[in-house]
Amino acid sequence: MTRVFATIAALLFVGFAVISGAPIANSQSGPGWTRLFDGKTLDGWTPSNDEVNWRVEDGAIVADKKKGKGNPVLISKSSYKDFQIYAEFWVSDDANSGIYIRCTDPKNINSKTSYEVNIFDRRPDPKYGTGAIVDVAAVDPMPKAGGKWNTFEVTARGPVMTVMMNGAKTSEGKDDRFGSGPIALQYGSGVVKFRKVAVKPL
Repeated sequence: MTRVFATIAALLFVGFAVISGAPIANSQSGPGWTRLFDGKTLDGWTPSNDEVNWRVEDGAIVADKKKGKGNPVLISKSSYKDFQIYAEFWVSDDANSGIYIRCTDPKNINSKTSYEVNIFDRRPDPKYGTGAIVDVAAVDPMPKAGGKWNTFEVTARGPVMTVMMNGAKTSEGKDDRFGSGPIALQYGSGVVKFRKVAVKPL
């Protein structure tokens, strides 16, 4: 009887998550995990410049405007070598965003100085679009992120990096150019929101 009630409760939980549009994460909290966003402030992050209107709205980091043609990001205050990242994000169909990891040059963050886990549904070359690690691990077929909440689970252990989006593996690659560094949230265009960002050193 207890097992039946447990099964029913689990099914109800899954049904609620599907109805609410929130993907079910394998892991996002518990021992070893650190939340990099408290849902209220940007205290855990440093903007690379003042070109983007980063702000907190309804428990999410939001950006939808920028000045200039640079590559503005929010940079974590700590550096990481081997780790897992869990993030929930929402983007508009025309958005260009992503998560940079192992940023070796915090003053010049891009796909040449770090690894870029991309969020870019309309990338001209979809090979390294949403769910890919730019210039390291291609994605095929490319999933679409626009218009809904999604999850990323990124694992970096030594030279091997894996990206899971909404519970499915989208890319995996091996590269040893960048060993450690901060994490950065990118804003390129469109509307970008990050609701949860957590990291677990390995």
